[in-house]
Amino acid sequence: MKILKDILYKAGIEDVIGPTNVAIDSLYFDSRDVKGYSLFVAIPGEQVDGHEYIEMALEKGAIAIVCETLPEVVHGGITYIKVSDSAKALAEIAGNFYDHPSEKLNLIGVTGTNGKTTCVTLLWQLFTAMGHNCGLISTVVNRIGKDEIPATHTTPNVVLLNRLLARMVDEGIEYCFMEVSSHALVQHRVTAVDFKIGLFTNITHDHLDYHKTFDEYIKAKKIFFDQLAKEAIAIVNHDDPHSEIMVQNSKATSRTYAVKSFADFKAKIIENQFSGIHVLLDGNDLYTKMIGSFNAYNILAVYATAISLGKDKLEVLTQISRLNPVEGRFQHLRTEKNVSAIVDYAHTPDALKNVLKTILDISTGNEKIITVIGCGGNRDRKKRPIMAKIACEFSDKVIFTSDNPRNEKPEAILKDMTAGVEGIHFKKTLTISDRRDAIKAACDMAYPGDVVLVAGKGHEKYQEINGVRHPFDDFEIVQETLKMLEK
Repeated sequence: MKILKDILYKAGIEDVIGPTNVAIDSLYFDSRDVKGYSLFVAIPGEQVDGHEYIEMALEKGAIAIVCETLPEVVHGGITYIKVSDSAKALAEIAGNFYDHPSEKLNLIGVTGTNGKTTCVTLLWQLFTAMGHNCGLISTVVNRIGKDEIPATHTTPNVVLLNRLLARMVDEGIEYCFMEVSSHALVQHRVTAVDFKIGLFTNITHDHLDYHKTFDEYIKAKKIFFDQLAKEAIAIVNHDDPHSEIMVQNSKATSRTYAVKSFADFKAKIIENQFSGIHVLLDGNDLYTKMIGSFNAYNILAVYATAISLGKDKLEVLTQISRLNPVEGRFQHLRTEKNVSAIVDYAHTPDALKNVLKTILDISTGNEKIITVIGCGGNRDRKKRPIMAKIACEFSDKVIFTSDNPRNEKPEAILKDMTAGVEGIHFKKTLTISDRRDAIKAACDMAYPGDVVLVAGKGHEKYQEINGVRHPFDDFEIVQETLKMLEK
């Protein structure tokens, strides 16, 4: 419980009607969740405007309202605070309400199109192995020490985020590793959150359904580095052509990592196999269970972060060599008959190309690559034909299928995808809208030595169809199917 006037610092107040010495029990921005003695923040959005639900919030027990436009009817006994930007105000208010927990942690944020989940998960594994009590906020799961909390978004809403961080402080967490999405940055979910390190992995075509243009997407990512304090450190992938833009005008100290160019932290890939990769990391031989050149970047980013946090170089290298691959990220299995299967979250053109090129790099050239790929519904339509084209260019056989169609018809999504298939590749493609049947068909086509790639969903344990999430696990289905075919 906090006194209202104490949590309004930096909220951008333009006008106040009513008392500010009232006690507030909780914060809400969704009127459906409101309970008594709470503060409701009305945020205008693309789909819904919170200002239309102020009366509902009051009926459910809110005693204070933050809004950009004061309602026509103002009730006695209720406090109304007019602000310039409700979303930004909520970020400041949430930080104040939970006593700025991010300032009491070593909070490391990772942003970029690909690699966010892998980097934060590997960092959590690494620092936990080195004896630290750690927190994790990721697409897959949130962790407070050994406790798991289900994740609903890549980056939680600003109230939940501060609540999670406050709980981490209470439970003695030293380091927290967190994914920072472009949506979160634009929606002020991490405004007023204090990061010790900001890490940039890369930026490629994604989320243009939301950001509209690639330039806007880049600007969204740049917000993260623009907001870093001068005491913070910005670590960027120097091989990405947009890395310099990210840290341009940032107050933070900038450091770089790279595989192909000169940087503060360097790695060279020596050997790349399905059993793992051998890299020369800052002049040291390192063998890991991670597979693929893209994981060389992830490992290097993790190393750069740990060293920047003052950790011992030898201990960091030793523990990195023991890290386990992340679920749904180039997750590999091989049958007794030597059929390889890989399940990966690749759902962007660049990620898919990286995964397929990694398979080709490891392959001898005698095996077939059979790819199962779909595109999510109600998301960026522009990438669908591009994804299909890439799958065809780097595979011997491609099966187009469903991948969380949501509220779209799978057939419409598949039509968008197949529009990207060039005439010379028609014969190698097959369309099976049922994802389970598509996976089974791919496994059935595979001979010893062949590789089956099931891309797009990775760690997800569901298929979202018309608002309902049905149980579905790519890796489990691949494993069961291959086992059955070997009998």
